[in-house]
Amino acid sequence: MMINAQTSPGVPLFLSDNHAMYRLTADATYLLLPIEEKEENANVNLVVSNETAQTFNVKLAVDHIDYFVPLDISRYKGKQVLLDIGFNANRRTTGDIKDYSCWKELKTASTFDTANREKFRPQYHHTPDWGWMNDPNGLFYKDGVYHLYFQHNPYGSQWENMSWGHSTSRDLIHWEHQPEAIMPDALGTIFSGCCVVDKNNTAGFGANSVIAIYTSAGRSQTQSLAYSTDDGRTFTKYDRNPIITSNVPDFRDPHVFWNEDTKQWNLILAAGQEMNIYTSDNLKDWTYASSFGHGYGNHDGVWECPDLVKLPVRGTNEYKWVLICNINPGGPFGGNATQYFVGQFDGHKFTCESKPEVTKWMDYGKDHYAAITFDNAPEGRNLLLGWMSNWQYANNVPTKQYRSANTLPRDMYLFNDGGETYVGVEPAKELLALRDRAVVKASFTLGSKTFKQLFKNPTGAYEIVADIAPATGSKLGLVLSNSKGEKVTMTYNTADKTFSMDRAKSGDTTFNEAFPAMTVAPVKGGGIKRLRIFVDNSSIEVFEADGRMAMTNLVFPAEPYNTLTLTSDGRCKVNSFTVYSIKK
Repeated sequence: MMINAQTSPGVPLFLSDNHAMYRLTADATYLLLPIEEKEENANVNLVVSNETAQTFNVKLAVDHIDYFVPLDISRYKGKQVLLDIGFNANRRTTGDIKDYSCWKELKTASTFDTANREKFRPQYHHTPDWGWMNDPNGLFYKDGVYHLYFQHNPYGSQWENMSWGHSTSRDLIHWEHQPEAIMPDALGTIFSGCCVVDKNNTAGFGANSVIAIYTSAGRSQTQSLAYSTDDGRTFTKYDRNPIITSNVPDFRDPHVFWNEDTKQWNLILAAGQEMNIYTSDNLKDWTYASSFGHGYGNHDGVWECPDLVKLPVRGTNEYKWVLICNINPGGPFGGNATQYFVGQFDGHKFTCESKPEVTKWMDYGKDHYAAITFDNAPEGRNLLLGWMSNWQYANNVPTKQYRSANTLPRDMYLFNDGGETYVGVEPAKELLALRDRAVVKASFTLGSKTFKQLFKNPTGAYEIVADIAPATGSKLGLVLSNSKGEKVTMTYNTADKTFSMDRAKSGDTTFNEAFPAMTVAPVKGGGIKRLRIFVDNSSIEVFEADGRMAMTNLVFPAEPYNTLTLTSDGRCKVNSFTVYSIKK
């Protein structure tokens, strides 16, 4: 994973069973830290000129090395750098500190190799180049570029050291890694938040400045502001942070938007089991307006990562507001999920139109969470992106160089069904450009027969498009499998109007007992006429083509699924069935 590396560039100093220092001259770009994931975190103070320049936690290797992560020391070029390291364990559990393997394997390097060596790393979903990732943060579009910030641990592939990682894209598919955007400070680590483009200079940092508002997670959770005058590449923290405080313990994840109806900024954030709403004219001074949530929806977990967006109701001239509420735990199949509420918002108060006991889920898989929208999206679009994992097992999935991916981007709208209004999430139009050649193309009628197709030159990434006409009361089964006997079974049951996915035998499920699961989604709006199924190296996302049903699940097969089997217990006409390979 490293090139141009020099072994042991510094000198370790052993001060006790659990305290060491490591001294070196900063004459390279990176110090490469050896990581062993089973170890406890060591606390590192990076000291330059007798001042603490940075503090972080890292699982330094004691017995063996799982991978390396880069510590950027380029800013201290030519200076003496001291790592003051406190280990939580002692020699009774780990042996003598001087024998830890990290001392022999610390390296400096001019570059850090981020080539993909993970068989489960997706081909067309966003992932961090290295390290842990969870919630998407600060999504915005400006001057042809989509910006994705994300909860990031740059010093290991498990949750820790929360900062804002940063990636950019021009097509929502191909992402370019950028330097870390916002790092921890005296107020705490950097939790989730948002970015807005301040077109009219309401905050006074310049027209079209990018304003980030995020949670500072220190002794308490408070809200802070940073601004960027170079299109979100670098940020300056506001010198009067924090800008919003509270005595509520879980007080986080602010999401800001310009409300054109009231000509003001609105901010919504999670406050315990409710969502607080604020107003502002300048993005710095906020006035509490109202709260929503008491008695409504699911309260089996912590409410997090809210959003509030105005959407059109398809087939009408109406617009309604949707309050997005991510919750963990409490999801329909365990762990986290994204619920939402539909209603009206007058700039100060959100009023839900459904009964309090009604719970609506945006995605019926186990691996869709922290979904929020892009600010300033082009063409008036309401683009949604989520985290593709589950807190039940996210730290333990079988990857090393990185952990976690984002879902595919989705366009949001509303539709009516059975006296209720629901959110539809269509796969973003940019995904059509991924299609390469059709490796399977067919049409046929299934009675009680089976259609089986072996893909030629299988890879782990493709899209399946099926136009179907199942008979009333019938079941259509779709099974993806490989030569190892691993399979994912999907079933559309027209009798009870459900779509299900069973990943119990999908591949490696041993890393967590909560991973094997069957997920089931209700089918709204007249049933499924077209299915779009996006398969990547470690995920399957299924959509009713218009987005009236969505299901996102991770999978970890030993080899790609290269066989497709369709079955039916009654007559089912498949008008068109196509499997597209994905462009690289």
